[in-house]
Amino acid sequence: MEPMLVPEGHPELDDLIFELNSKASALSGTLPVEVQRELGYLLRAMNCYYSNFLEGHQTHPRDIERALRSDFSQDRRQRALQLEARAHIEVQQLIDSRQDPAGLWPASGGYVRWLHREFCSRLPPEFLVTRTVDTHRDIPVVPGEFRTDRVVVGRHEPPPPATLADFMRRFTEAYCPVNLSKPRRLMSVAAAHHRFTWIHPFVDGNGRVARLMSHAMICRLLGANTLWSVSRGLARNADEYKAHLAGADQPRRNALDGRGALSLEELTRFCRFFLRVCIDQVDFMERLLQPGEILRRMELYVTDEIVARRLPKGSFEMLREAFYAGSVPRGKAPAITGYEERRARMTVAALLDRGLLVAAGPRAPVSLGFPAAVLERWLPDLYQ
Repeated sequence: MEPMLVPEGHPELDDLIFELNSKASALSGTLPVEVQRELGYLLRAMNCYYSNFLEGHQTHPRDIERALRSDFSQDRRQRALQLEARAHIEVQQLIDSRQDPAGLWPASGGYVRWLHREFCSRLPPEFLVTRTVDTHRDIPVVPGEFRTDRVVVGRHEPPPPATLADFMRRFTEAYCPVNLSKPRRLMSVAAAHHRFTWIHPFVDGNGRVARLMSHAMICRLLGANTLWSVSRGLARNADEYKAHLAGADQPRRNALDGRGALSLEELTRFCRFFLRVCIDQVDFMERLLQPGEILRRMELYVTDEIVARRLPKGSFEMLREAFYAGSVPRGKAPAITGYEERRARMTVAALLDRGLLVAAGPRAPVSLGFPAAVLERWLPDLYQ
C-alpha cells in the first residue's frame, strides 16, 4: 500500500494545509464556550446523520434527537437506525470529551480497534451480521476484532486476513505523529483515511470507523473540533468521495507515478479532495455562524412564534443575551426582558420547555439550545 504519504514539497497541498489550519483555528474562537458546547451536541448528531447517510442508512434529525432521549420508534427497522445513530454520537462524544485512549494515536491499530469496539458494541443485533459477496453466507461482526474472511469492496479486494496484522503495523508506523512535522500530520489525516479503507480491517463498519478516526485526528491536531464536520462535506460530495477512494486504490501506472505499489498521483488527488472538503466545511460554518446573521434568523423565528402565541414577548431578548454571554443567571431575566420577576420567570420557563434555552438544573444559569425543531430556521442547509 505504499506510498503512505505524498512526498514533501507539494505547493498546492502545502497551501491547503496552511489554509485549513488557519481557518479552523479562527473558527474555534468566534463563540462563547457554552454556545460551542450546545452546538457540539447538535453537530455530533449531524455528523452521525451524514456518516450513516454514506452507508445508505438515513435517519431523520428529529428521530436522532428522540433516540438521544431513549424515545425509540415502534418500527423495528427505524428503532435499529436510531440505535445506530446514538451509537455513533456516543462514540464521538467520547472523542470530543477526551475520553478516548490518550496513549494511542487515532491512526493506529489499537485506536481503530477501540473505535470499532465502542461503536459496534452499541449496535442492535441485526446490524452485527453481514454477508459475503461470493458465498452469500452470514458473517458475525465481532466488535473490535479484525476480519477472518476475505471481502470484496467494489472492484477492490482488500488484503487477506492473514496479512492484516502486518498491514496495520505499517499503518500505525507510517502515521505516527512523532515521525511527522505538523503540516505533514494534517496531510496524514487525508492519506490515512484512504489507506485505512484500503486495508478494510473489519468485516463491516470500516467507513464509520474511518470517518471517526479522521475526526479524532483533526481534534488532536487542531484542538476541539465541535463546530464543523468533514463527514458533512464527504456526504454532500458522495459520488466524488467514492470515486477518489476507488481511484487511490489503483496500482502505480508507470515510472513517473511514484515508487510504491499504489498510484501516487491518485493518492495526491484524494488528499487534495479531502483537504478541500475540510476547508469548505469550515467556510460553511463560519458563514452560518456569523453573529449578525444567526441573530437575524433567530429574531424572525421568534417573531413568528410570538405572533402565533407559542412564545411570550421578551423571548428574543433572552436568547440574544444567551448567544452573546454564553451563560445567563436567571436573576437577570427581569432586566433583560423588561418584565417584572414573575412574568420574566414565565418567559424563561417557556424557552426552557421548547429547548431554546437549556440549563443543568432548576436554578442553574441558562444557555442557548439548538433543538431539531428550529434547525431549518436558525441554521439553514445544515442538513441535506
